[in-house]
Amino acid sequence: MTGTRGTPPGRAGRLRLRHSLDVAERGADLLEQKLRILRSEHERLADAEATAARAWRDLLSEAERWLLRGLLLSGEQALDAAAAGMPPADVRVEWTTSMGVRHPLAASVSVPARASVAAAPANTALVHAEAAYARAVRAAAAYAAARTAAELVGAEVVSTRHRVRALRRHWIPRLREELGRADLALEQAEHEDGVRRRWAARNADAEE
Repeated sequence: MTGTRGTPPGRAGRLRLRHSLDVAERGADLLEQKLRILRSEHERLADAEATAARAWRDLLSEAERWLLRGLLLSGEQALDAAAAGMPPADVRVEWTTSMGVRHPLAASVSVPARASVAAAPANTALVHAEAAYARAVRAAAAYAAARTAAELVGAEVVSTRHRVRALRRHWIPRLREELGRADLALEQAEHEDGVRRRWAARNADAEE
């Protein structure tokens, strides 16, 4: 926001201050409307984040239970052999924009099938662990997307709230104060001008 230094005196300065005040008040109204929408969206995203977090933790716990069983049955060497046949997963993030804030909408994970030449897991528990970890990876990606979205929109909520506060508590009161001083100065100038005109008129009548 620009300052009011250099405001010309008289009616031109008053008009400029009046315009600046109108713009600031409209801006504050629009920002408050944006803030209400952002808060609602952030609440929705925070709920989605919490749901995604619970889903991820539940699936991770299930996968870890199956893994522990598999390790108890066949040892860590069996885990290394099973992991060697798994190619890396591919994660894709879909983005969207809410009230000018770009954030993740969703995340999808593609978990490739085990290579046909790779050795199969040594026991049924490791087979279940492999499937459970695939579900947990998908849930982790969904949770990461939901958390990032909530954080980005939350940061915009804070930024917008600060801007509204700056307008309502500092900028608008300052403009109103300066406008009041301009009104008073203009009124005083007009009064003094009226006094001078009446004095000049009386002198002119006296000379006649």
